[in-house]
Amino acid sequence: MKTEFALALNDVLEDKKLPKEVIVAAIESAMASAYRKTVKASSAQEVQAKIDLETGEVKVFAEKEVIDEITDERTEVMLDEARLYNPEAQIGDMVMVETTPKNFGRVAAQTARQVIQQRFREAERSAQLEYYGGQVGEIVNGVVQAVNSYSATIGLDLKAEGIMLRKDMIPGERLRIHERVRALVYEVKESPRGPQILMSRGHRNFLRRLLENEVPEIYHGIVEIRSIAREPGHRAKVAVSAAQQGIDPVGACVGIRGVRIQTIVRELHDEKIDVIEWNSNPAVFIAKAISPARVSGVYLDTEVKGNKTATVVVPEDQLSLAIGRQGQNARLAAKLTGWRIDIMSLTEATGKALLKLKENPSYAEMVESEAENMLKIEDLLQKKAEGRPLPPEDYKFMTRFVDRIEKRGEVERKAEQDAEQARVAEIKTTIPKLAYEIPISDIELKRSVLEILRDAGIENLGDLIMQTRLDSDTILALNGIGPKTLEQIIDFVENIKLPEESEQPDETSIPAAEQAEVTGELSKVEVLETGLDKSVPIETKQDEHVGQVELEGAAAEISQSGVVEAEEKAQTEEVPLEELFKVDSKKFDFYPEGEPGADDEGSELTPAKKKGKKSKRGFTVVEYDPDKDQTIVRRKRKRDDGWEEW
Repeated sequence: MKTEFALALNDVLEDKKLPKEVIVAAIESAMASAYRKTVKASSAQEVQAKIDLETGEVKVFAEKEVIDEITDERTEVMLDEARLYNPEAQIGDMVMVETTPKNFGRVAAQTARQVIQQRFREAERSAQLEYYGGQVGEIVNGVVQAVNSYSATIGLDLKAEGIMLRKDMIPGERLRIHERVRALVYEVKESPRGPQILMSRGHRNFLRRLLENEVPEIYHGIVEIRSIAREPGHRAKVAVSAAQQGIDPVGACVGIRGVRIQTIVRELHDEKIDVIEWNSNPAVFIAKAISPARVSGVYLDTEVKGNKTATVVVPEDQLSLAIGRQGQNARLAAKLTGWRIDIMSLTEATGKALLKLKENPSYAEMVESEAENMLKIEDLLQKKAEGRPLPPEDYKFMTRFVDRIEKRGEVERKAEQDAEQARVAEIKTTIPKLAYEIPISDIELKRSVLEILRDAGIENLGDLIMQTRLDSDTILALNGIGPKTLEQIIDFVENIKLPEESEQPDETSIPAAEQAEVTGELSKVEVLETGLDKSVPIETKQDEHVGQVELEGAAAEISQSGVVEAEEKAQTEEVPLEELFKVDSKKFDFYPEGEPGADDEGSELTPAKKKGKKSKRGFTVVEYDPDKDQTIVRRKRKRDDGWEEW
């Protein structure tokens, strides 16, 4: 049989809608705080409270030191008592001992009341934040609790409160207290007073979620919502497409006799909703987006910089319908399609087309073929200006005339765009790839100038070079960039020198010795020993006809202050590959002036210059190691006890 405490605990759990572990942890923490306050225990002392969920009995355990003689009962305990809780306790150990004061239940109830309430509030806020943080972008139900001129307070589940600002309400809609409403949760913020849940009924995603709830085909992915444009309380346009053949996306959203769409219209306070079918062809899509107006023609103009403009021609009786009240229909169509839309009547479009033929040189080829049509168009425009009615055939003639001229203009614009794209590609090939890896912050320009360039979207040196060579006026148009600064930028870009990208040699290619034998090209041999100047390469070349091996530029250091250059030619009839880079050491024997052998008859040795002290005899050996595929240069000198390599 459950005790009164267990029943009360269950009532709290039911009321707070919180997990049992959270409530128990909050009560135990409150009891531990009450004990510290009651006995004035130090915050450094560990205190734990345990509660019996059946009886409601609370026991408090505190960490105490085991000693022989007690001086402070709050922090010390005798060895015998300590071993009741820890049989292995010794003098000086720290042991958790039960120290529940007498009548602690009543004292704890009074002291821990505020602590328990605070922990409950924290647990509630944490649960609300976690739950509604996962509900962002979803529709929730609530009850209006309060309404003022700035916002409305909506009561939600888990005793949470949502806020709907005036800008997020549907214009003309009046919320009444205790009225149930549905709204979209679009943001959840954490604040000291709990989670701040922002709700909206004017957000376009609110209409998206309503369509998903009311149209099963959208919920299951058979029909897809491509884009939504909405002005809350007035009008909305929705573009939909079918993911399967044989499905009518517009009919699925409207429903039989408009049942589905009317349910959404009532929820949105009688907001008008136009459902149109999405099309991959921008001209067709824009013509449908202008509905319910009838369109004569749509002509596109896409610039390289990304500005997209569509010229829509409509009959005169459809002009006001296409524009809409205060431009609402055209504005929603532009938002829905992502194009800038210019709407003009057929008469206005005809007059502009005729003017293009007369004044634009690019239409010179069409003037001859359209000469008779131009006369007729001028006559029709004169009649229209006089207010005389025109038959339908004349309107069709004007429509075809405008279509021919505008189609030609589209071809011209397409050619210009292709030329501009080719120019951009050509400029891009002149910029090293390394330039795109250098951040704009590493460029040696003023910091203020670099910040302006970064704000303009120029992130690296490659972008700066591209924009400078493509159109420097764009940089000049930036706020804070003047003519002098532009000249500095151009001068920096033109004079900057980047290391050229070179292809790395393949280690698995033909060895250097074989390449020298086959092609007869010069191969630079790097000096490997520290005794030689590494900046001086040794070049070898084999003559194609007589097999001569020529050693040029072999440098050897004789003393610390002198360098002697030696040049020697050796001729052989047939030289093996291993012997190609092996040179007789005697041919590189150098003698200081005055040494024996320096002036011997027939000696091919070059005497060295005299530099102060008499230096010892030495020579250099150049050998090719086929195993390592490299040339090794060694220097030797003669000491009193023999030859030594160094």
